[in-house]
Amino acid sequence: MTAGGGEHTPLDGVLLIDKPPGMTSHDVVAAVRRSLGGVRTGHAGTLDPFATGLLLVLVGRATKSQRQLMELSKRYETVAQLGALSSTGDTEGEITRTGRLPPDPPQLPTGEVRQRPPIYSAVKIEGQRAYRRARRGEQIEMPERIVTVHRFVQRWREPAAAGELPRAGYEIECGSGTYVRSLIADLGDAYCLQLRRTAIGPFDVRDAAAPPARDEPWGAPGLIALDAALARLDGSGG
Repeated sequence: MTAGGGEHTPLDGVLLIDKPPGMTSHDVVAAVRRSLGGVRTGHAGTLDPFATGLLLVLVGRATKSQRQLMELSKRYETVAQLGALSSTGDTEGEITRTGRLPPDPPQLPTGEVRQRPPIYSAVKIEGQRAYRRARRGEQIEMPERIVTVHRFVQRWREPAAAGELPRAGYEIECGSGTYVRSLIADLGDAYCLQLRRTAIGPFDVRDAAAPPARDEPWGAPGLIALDAALARLDGSGG
């Protein structure tokens, strides 16, 4: 099968998809699979439903390179609400205004960092996804992990308007397994208002396409052949 619907050349490669808010990573993969006639698909790193940005969708033989691609460093841009807490670390949780603000400039950790993933995350605890147990009201202790933060900078911080809380914008480059929601929560009383993944290793969201719409023609735009995708990893620092 080909991207154009032929029956000869199999599809093998990496698609750069710009995930919109509200879709899960699984939703995107399923849409691609459906549009390409059921070809084997996967992805190389989950994005939260509220987040946007780059998702590497693996097609055909590229699914066998999932582990290698998942280990690449990631780059994010995030807007944080300061002076408030969220039970999920983002806009989807229960919000509590405290008025307590992180210092400005903040202490932004880099290097090896200890963090606990959010309880509303896909981390497995005793064989079950943490978010499923949290939704059932179970009290769970998230295990600490050591992650690598290569770069963490505050790009802007706006003063609070009357009756409002201030916001701040950050850029983060980090290793695989890092939870940006936890990095922001650990600043003090803060949570993510917006989260966008702008790069994975050598792959940039500026080269990404929108996911396929149901029942509309879609020819796997920008499919990067597997060999070409893996060749990009040399010297990427991922």
